[in-house]
Amino acid sequence: MRTVLNSYTDHYNRHRPHQSLHQRSPQATETGQTAPVIPFGGRVRRTQLLGGLINEYQQAA
Repeated sequence: MRTVLNSYTDHYNRHRPHQSLHQRSPQATETGQTAPVIPFGGRVRRTQLLGGLINEYQQAA
């Protein structure tokens, strides 16, 4: 249970975009990072967490 909660907490604070924070994560807001912009038609990489219950998306190189 602790592993699941730690994974979700990490995702929520570091990766998940929040509408109230202008699509930034809480950690990005604290460090002053801007929201990542993925160009339309750009390649996206998906990372599955917790057996696919959570998906994180990042711009692929």
